[in-house]
Amino acid sequence: MEGPLLLLVEDEPQMRNFLRVSLTANGYRFLEATTGADGTVQAATRGPDVILLDLGLPDVDGVEVVRRIRGWSRVPIIVLSARGGEKDKVDALDAGADDYLTKPFGVEELLARLRVALRHAAHLGPKEEEAVFSVGDLKVDLAKRQVFVKDAEVHLTPIAYKLLVFLIQNAGKVVTHRHLLREVWGPNTTETHYLRVFMGQLRQKLEADPSNPRYLITEPGVGYRLRTE
Repeated sequence: MEGPLLLLVEDEPQMRNFLRVSLTANGYRFLEATTGADGTVQAATRGPDVILLDLGLPDVDGVEVVRRIRGWSRVPIIVLSARGGEKDKVDALDAGADDYLTKPFGVEELLARLRVALRHAAHLGPKEEEAVFSVGDLKVDLAKRQVFVKDAEVHLTPIAYKLLVFLIQNAGKVVTHRHLLREVWGPNTTETHYLRVFMGQLRQKLEADPSNPRYLITEPGVGYRLRTE
């Protein structure tokens, strides 16, 4: 079988060369664009399975490229950027990016994020007859609203369960504080301490070591991500 078709939108030649060599060696087919305009055209005409997108493009900001593509496509978009500020990450994720990696990054982490993005695209939501999320010792039966750790049932408060389900629906993706607050508590809530309290509760219930979580990962200053492997 042919590997996934990846579109890289990046204007820096050294980074393009590095990613081309690294990703083709791991089975990816490769497309390249050096501007936001060309990247948008290739996204529309070449049908990539996943997009890697730099924010600092010469013609248009990468966040605007995300918005344009999201107007007609749900293709996974992973942002690669030297901008490590909280606002840059939040803006890109709220515009519709699936994930965000700050340069410099390791190839193995990028490959893992790509696998997660491709899996998420293949399974946009659990089917009724297959509504069981499982990773490691954690299993959630979404149809029966039951949560298990090492086959022992764990009881959650309604809000903690709602928070967990929303993270499952976006498993592998970074979900911003703002997005979580809006979906779990409603559009008028801005109190991020709610999230810290309930995430702490979830980690106490689900993690073997809540101070070093395996599943519920903090993306500092941005939000949370439910690890899928």
